[in-house]
Amino acid sequence: MPKRQHVVIIGGGITGLTAAFYLQQEKEKGLPVTYTLIEASSRLGGKIKTIHREGFVIERGPDSYLGRKKSMTRLIEQAGLADKLVNNETGQAYVMSGGALHRIPEGAVMGVPTKVGPFIKTKLFSPAGKARAALDLVLPRREEADTDISVGHFFRRRLGDQVVENLIEPLLSGIYAGDIDRLSLQSTFPQFQDVEKKSRSLILGMKQNIPKPSDRPGAYGKKKGQFLTLSSGLESLVERIEEQLEPESIWKNKKVSGVAREEAGRYRIDLEDGTNTHADAVILASPYSVTKHLLPEQLRVDGFHATPSTSVATVAMAFPASALKTDINGTGFVISRKEPTTITACTWTHRKWPHTTPEGMVLLRCYVGRANNQDIVFESDEMILKTVLKDLNIIMDIAAEPEFYYVSRWIQSMPQYEVNHKQQWERLQANLSEHFPGVYAAGASYEGVGLPDCVASAEKAVMHIVKNLRSAH
Repeated sequence: MPKRQHVVIIGGGITGLTAAFYLQQEKEKGLPVTYTLIEASSRLGGKIKTIHREGFVIERGPDSYLGRKKSMTRLIEQAGLADKLVNNETGQAYVMSGGALHRIPEGAVMGVPTKVGPFIKTKLFSPAGKARAALDLVLPRREEADTDISVGHFFRRRLGDQVVENLIEPLLSGIYAGDIDRLSLQSTFPQFQDVEKKSRSLILGMKQNIPKPSDRPGAYGKKKGQFLTLSSGLESLVERIEEQLEPESIWKNKKVSGVAREEAGRYRIDLEDGTNTHADAVILASPYSVTKHLLPEQLRVDGFHATPSTSVATVAMAFPASALKTDINGTGFVISRKEPTTITACTWTHRKWPHTTPEGMVLLRCYVGRANNQDIVFESDEMILKTVLKDLNIIMDIAAEPEFYYVSRWIQSMPQYEVNHKQQWERLQANLSEHFPGVYAAGASYEGVGLPDCVASAEKAVMHIVKNLRSAH
């Protein structure tokens, strides 16, 4: 019989869970592998948390994922929850600027205008701002197009300050909760760099990339939204996966203090309670802020994630429909950072995800916390709610108190991919490959913060381990 290989997975968020799930599948197919999943807290799933209350389905962490990134759908299907998948309802989204809600112009792709009419008519930009954006049509490609720059620098050069501040920044910074003038273009939105290289003009290039109506899902009926979630709540995926793992392979409430290389290429994983375990391969599925302290100093990369991850909070509020004096027909809004509001965005969850809300009720989810001002996140629940309701009253004329609410804080949870992040990540991988072969870093700290990115990262680590195992036998 070939010798069994043991894999230790550190971190039980979606990345670590996915790795354990796929290793379990390989084991069931006959691969000589065992695994231990070590999680510091009392539960698996990381930021994925769902509350079911009085007919509401409330997500405290991520509420959905981008459907075109197939890794998450693949995981859901293999876990046996494909029948629970639902697309978001499409509808008008808004941006708040100059004290008013403006429709995001039709044809704007992540803020880049591709239709002339709606762009000319919008009051989001002055005539001078629109003229500056039109310069994109004649501006040359950036010299040194393969070098990394900040997202803000890239878009300001092509479209000007107004389009960036009133549309692009509110849309894009929400994804990473970061400062777009520090975020890496290559590591966050490389598609825009590719469009400029290929088409020169962002406007023309994005226009060419829009699929024809006949290519879109539901082209002859109602257009499907591009996001997916589970009608049973995303935590139902966590529960389903945990059910399919071996209970003795899951260690909760155990904190890892270090990973050391031993003779014969094995690794010792030390725990804070003074015990240890051993592994032939290790998947580091914890945030880099934790991971770097588990590794010898010479393996760490100078400057990598030098800026601490951003802290954000969300407030989910349930109201009777009568509380909304003006229920705007749309799915939500984002806010320009020049506005004097505390909230940065608001999702009208009852419209975007109708399955989450009982008839006659309304569910709003607001976001607070900016890269340059996170103080509100650390206030009391009552103070956060009071501040959010004050903003909502001004924006949407809501004077009522919610029937109930949940404040969810995610402290230092949004990793900041700053300029040259990709090169530093490659250096970390090279260090691990050379000095700690068989140890893989995976998760939101490296190649994308979305759920599908984390799942794909876990898939890649498992694939390396399986490939090495098969070649060894």
